[in-house]
Amino acid sequence: QVQLVESGGGLVQAGGSLRLSCAASGRTFSSYAMGWFRQAPGKEREFVIAIGWSGGSTYYADSVKGRFTISRDNAKNTVYLQMNSLKPEDTAVYYCAASIRGAASRSSVYDYWGQGTQVTVSS
Repeated sequence: QVQLVESGGGLVQAGGSLRLSCAASGRTFSSYAMGWFRQAPGKEREFVIAIGWSGGSTYYADSVKGRFTISRDNAKNTVYLQMNSLKPEDTAVYYCAASIRGAASRSSVYDYWGQGTQVTVSS
């Protein structure tokens, strides 16, 4: 069992930056690939970015390439999402998720989910 808790969301102006954190419980964090998804009001949840268990591989949605980066610290059981050059269309609830089967863009691959953190980008 893995419990995930996101933090770092908030209100930011367009062009600004935020860093989200996702803290995981349990001693097997390093066995899981981690992903970030987001859901805007009235829209389906969508893939944002993911990282393999060792941090050696990363996957990005086209909409965030060049602006968002993902990293992890297995010693701290934490994964980070650095968001730069934020746009109003990045406004959403951001969720982190853990997958024992590896990083992927499909939400069905992920076994555990956090409760989400709100990111609001004003124009």
